Amino acid sequence: MVTPVSPIYFAKSQLQFLIDVLRHRGYSVVGPTVDQEAIVYSEIQSIDQLPQGWTDEQAPGHYRLKKRDDESLFGFVVGPHSWKKYLFPPKTTLLSAERTESGWQFITRSADTTKFALLGVRACELAAMRIQDQVFLDGPYQDPLYRERREQLFVIAVNCTQAASTCFCTSMKTGPRCEKGFDLALTEIDSGFLCEVGSERGREVLDVFVNLARRASEGTSVVSNTDNDNVISPSIDDATPEQLRLAENARQQAVAQITKHMETSDLPGLLLSNLDHPRWKDVGERCLSCTNCTMVCPTCFCSSVTEVRDLNMDRVERERTWDSCFNPDFSYLGGSLVRNDTASRYRQWLTHKLDGWHAQFGTSGCVGCGRCITWCPVGIDITEEVAAIREGASP
Repeated sequence: MVTPVSPIYFAKSQLQFLIDVLRHRGYSVVGPTVDQEAIVYSEIQSIDQLPQGWTDEQAPGHYRLKKRDDESLFGFVVGPHSWKKYLFPPKTTLLSAERTESGWQFITRSADTTKFALLGVRACELAAMRIQDQVFLDGPYQDPLYRERREQLFVIAVNCTQAASTCFCTSMKTGPRCEKGFDLALTEIDSGFLCEVGSERGREVLDVFVNLARRASEGTSVVSNTDNDNVISPSIDDATPEQLRLAENARQQAVAQITKHMETSDLPGLLLSNLDHPRWKDVGERCLSCTNCTMVCPTCFCSSVTEVRDLNMDRVERERTWDSCFNPDFSYLGGSLVRNDTASRYRQWLTHKLDGWHAQFGTSGCVGCGRCITWCPVGIDITEEVAAIREGASP
């Protein structure tokens, strides 16, 4: 149960104090940065590392950065990275064993004490985390590596104030406003942020942050990781009705910009009832089976496990790495490939994500972030494929 806290407003420069508070508490703060002409997630120490004044232009098979007309810190949508790599890393050592004089000995794995604070998590990504929680934490078998990282996670969400042409979160009912699953949630307006509290842990951090920032506003010397060591900041106050109105208008702007749509009312059953639809063959001729869609997807969780030995044959490590149902070998069973053509692999991916997940986890596996559309080299659009199958669906 979260103690109700009124939204507060603070200037953009004061965001640095929040980063400092989290780092002082032992968190590795991860946020959006510009690298290799894309906005990606990486560890940050300063607000100077955020993509200030940058936005992204997205379309099927198209992604470009361009300058904004203002200095917004979060004036973009989502890039090729998803936050799942910090909870479900692309490569993980599950088990180790070493040869000793008395034989092979297993090495006890130490608990993962990594503490991440994620800055800039969007509503669709919060929904993706909830889906992965169901995969790795619900049911009789839990993933201890995922659980350890998840329990220590601190989430600072950012409400979207703009949308890309590939976004369809409104269809999946996952955004664009952050409703739950965060510790703190920010809405960027004018020269500052409206901040809402979503957990007791968030409230505790906010209290420390507010005290630190107010000390600075009173003229007390406060060391911060900006260009100026001693930062004097304006005071922090409860959000005014006007600021609340501006924040709501900013969030509604993203809703108005979403033009892509997917009808979901009949998805459970629609695809599995049309496994022989000619559209599967059509998309199979266009799909490169490159795995891009599954790699950028914030909910896909397929993986493979291999035994890796050192050159002296004295140590073996069992490694889990991300895999994809688009890889031919992923369906290798009984001496042959179960899905040996691209059309069948695409069908497996789409039917599982939009149909089979409902039976397994009680929800769709898609959150409408649009990454699979943007980062598909040939621009295959998941919403168009579903619409085409529905149009010629069997009764």
